[in-house]
Amino acid sequence: MGPYQIRLSKYPFSGSEKHPRRFQASWFVQFGYWLEYSPSKDAAYCLPCYLFTMKASQRSRWDVFTVMGFKNWKKIKNGKHCAFLNHIGEDPCSCHNNAVKYCEDLLKQSQHIDKVMNAQSSEQILNNRLRVKTSIDVVRWLAFQGCAFRGHDETLDSKNRGNFLEMLKLLASYNDKVGKLVLKNAPKSSKYTSPQIQKEILEVLAKKVRNKIREDVEDSRFCIIVDETRDESKREQMAIILRFVDVDGFIQERFFDLVHVKDTSTLTLKNEISAILSRHCLDIQNIRGQGYDGASNMHGEWNRLQALFLKDCPYAYYVHCFAHRLQLALVAASREVVSVHEFFSNLNFIINVVGVSCKRHDELQAAQATHITLLETIIKEGSTYSQRGDANAVYKMITSFQFIFILHLMKEIMGITDVLCQVL
Repeated sequence: MGPYQIRLSKYPFSGSEKHPRRFQASWFVQFGYWLEYSPSKDAAYCLPCYLFTMKASQRSRWDVFTVMGFKNWKKIKNGKHCAFLNHIGEDPCSCHNNAVKYCEDLLKQSQHIDKVMNAQSSEQILNNRLRVKTSIDVVRWLAFQGCAFRGHDETLDSKNRGNFLEMLKLLASYNDKVGKLVLKNAPKSSKYTSPQIQKEILEVLAKKVRNKIREDVEDSRFCIIVDETRDESKREQMAIILRFVDVDGFIQERFFDLVHVKDTSTLTLKNEISAILSRHCLDIQNIRGQGYDGASNMHGEWNRLQALFLKDCPYAYYVHCFAHRLQLALVAASREVVSVHEFFSNLNFIINVVGVSCKRHDELQAAQATHITLLETIIKEGSTYSQRGDANAVYKMITSFQFIFILHLMKEIMGITDVLCQVL
């Protein structure tokens, strides 16, 4: 970018007929950094003043070199009264010199506002990334350990602001660079510690885990295992597990999603499961098995959940959850055998008698270690007849041959079934 300086073989004459004068190309050499010439108007202009002279009140005849154009050529060769020199001015802060300075600043790209803002933005971006990375690390650790995020009191004056903020404070104490950017040193608009940010980070991590599971499944066949239950907030939650064979030939079971359902009706569960599978591009036609508990809305033969999936995919065979079947078998067996049923009833009574008092519970544990007969002490020294009576009944129970025999029998059986349950 520069002034328009056209060089003609002959410039047109102007002025009086006796002493006509014209523009000289040599003036471009002497005033080349600002002087420009317009052939159509036969006039000279000042490029910096044209660009940066904004106010008409700065000096008289300010518009000669910006709007009207200068063409009084006889005033050029007039010594120290040269019109071009007068336009420049002797003052370093004259309108022309200021305009030239502005023009030079415009040509310096390093001082452009976009360059300055980019430099500041780059530093701000790096700082924001470090803040976000620190929050992500804290969220990952807390999620992996299964710890709560929020605190009861998260105000600045609180001694315990919750696991998330306290862990962030701990990381800041070990890293000066992090400490200068997080918590109270972070801008209010980019702290990245709000509950909403924590939930968004958790959601991103959950999506990455689900995407990895989806990549492992690929286009192979898979089974779905579904169960529903209420959480602490009395919301009905449905858990979905995928069972598939990986590329190495090993059977894998992966917890895939946990979704809130408004009710446990068959159609609601079917729609929710289908929506989740469709969202992750898992074809229902690739289902080769369904695993549920024995609830009527799940395993019904005609219009229940397993039947609806069988209509969509005839190879999605239903299998009653073996772990649940094992539990039902153990419960049914214990109820059918009178002595075993009596054993568990007596066991509940013993737990209630001993567990009703923390002191009594601790004394029982101490008695097991030092072989002191706690129940005999309660029978003799109990404060009420009820305590003495209950202690006497418990003492007779746990010292009987039948109780001890079934206790050892159940220990062996439960040990075997526990291994089986873990495998299932």
